[in-house]
Amino acid sequence: MLALRLTRAARLAVQLRRLLVAVASAGTGFLLLCALGHALSHPGTPGASALRLAWCAAPLAAAVQLAVAVARTDPGTRPRSGLSAIGLGPARLMAVSATTTALSGALGSVAALLVFLHLRGDLTGGPPLAGVATDALAAGQSLPAPAVLTLLTLVPATASAAVAYTLRPRDPRPAASTAARGYGRFGAYGWGKARETFGAYGRFGARWTGERAARTAAPDQAGTGSPPAAEGTVLTRTDPPGPATSVSGGPLPATAAGLPTAVCGPGAASSGLPMGASGFATGGSGPASAGDPGGRSPDGPAAGAPAPRPQNATVLPWGVTALAVGLAVEAYTGGAGTTPSAGVLIGWALTAVGLALAGPGLTQLCGRLLQAARPGALRLLAGRVLMEESQRVGRPLGVAAAVAAAAYVATTVYDSDGPAFGPLSTLGALLVAGCTLATLLTAAVEAKHSRAGATDALLRLGAPPATLRAAAAVRAAALLALFGPLTLVVAVLAALPLSR
Repeated sequence: MLALRLTRAARLAVQLRRLLVAVASAGTGFLLLCALGHALSHPGTPGASALRLAWCAAPLAAAVQLAVAVARTDPGTRPRSGLSAIGLGPARLMAVSATTTALSGALGSVAALLVFLHLRGDLTGGPPLAGVATDALAAGQSLPAPAVLTLLTLVPATASAAVAYTLRPRDPRPAASTAARGYGRFGAYGWGKARETFGAYGRFGARWTGERAARTAAPDQAGTGSPPAAEGTVLTRTDPPGPATSVSGGPLPATAAGLPTAVCGPGAASSGLPMGASGFATGGSGPASAGDPGGRSPDGPAAGAPAPRPQNATVLPWGVTALAVGLAVEAYTGGAGTTPSAGVLIGWALTAVGLALAGPGLTQLCGRLLQAARPGALRLLAGRVLMEESQRVGRPLGVAAAVAAAAYVATTVYDSDGPAFGPLSTLGALLVAGCTLATLLTAAVEAKHSRAGATDALLRLGAPPATLRAAAAVRAAALLALFGPLTLVVAVLAALPLSR
């Protein structure tokens, strides 16, 4: 009931994205039903029917990817502070997202069944419509209800499970320290952050801890309103507690020099500035703010928000490996002038998986290259945003590159010598291309919404809007310059063994 209410109260853009999921589910369900009809019409060739059913995996994967992207950008199921008190925690919101996706997929499956029955002539009681592949409709034969139900529930169930897995609640645990072991005094326990010289521990006044530190910091905190020092906090004479002071000796206000309070205050880490900009805006020397030694603001991940995903590019070698294996499988199983076989399907699946795995790493590499060789403000901003959004935009870009390479091979190899594309092949190609493009656009919208706080902060700091638009153009040009030649190289390598 809650999923239905959220679906009905959503905005127009959200409803259009859910409608796209329903359309993708309808097209995929119709192709699955056509594969079933071909199996009923040709009982003597089970291999060809199984191959048709296997090729339906491509539009199924594209539809599931679109459903996951739409669920991630749904504002109605986004975790907010205070919702857990009324029973809408992360697990409940994940269940609502999965239910909404299942409803959209079920609507598309019902539409596919109605269209299939109409083309067969079961709804009108007449002959099947002319101009349609009659061998895939199994006209005049009864459809097995269990098989129809299984095929129609495949898309909603798979999409709902993928959404539930993607949006599952994660425990924000701190990352393990990878710093080198610091060797201090004899008997020191743990991982020291800095080396200690001989006799540093026993030097008079070197460390103030416990009650002495609390008594010393109490007079300063009474006038400034800063929180008291925790038990065991180490305070040095070179880093006294208290507010920042100006050159004249008075306290420095948060809005000095035209800086907004949202950027200069203790919650600047949650304003969305990319890659440690909040720490530098507060006058610090890095990402850590003055209010929290650990670099976490009170409104950050410690307050219950999901922890940001780490910038991890270690899957890039696995992506390159899967890409090479996919091209090798296509080279050994493909042939010129023949219908695409199961080996070609497996090869293209491995190629798409390899490009999807290598996409985030390539996007992050593109951002690093933009910041190389003494970059200016424009290239620095564009490169930082690309590195931040590599995990979100990289995979759809990799899948789009795989689909573009497959389209190039299909039009150059199988267009003249191979069999002509029928209506079902055209429908499958349009489904895969449309879902891939819609997923890429949805990921771009999600990335824009995620950095809305950083954009607002930069505008408040005085950055001209033309600079932000120029940075977006630089990012698009850099991605096109990297993924364009990569797509062409993959397409040429895949077409070489098939054109022999």
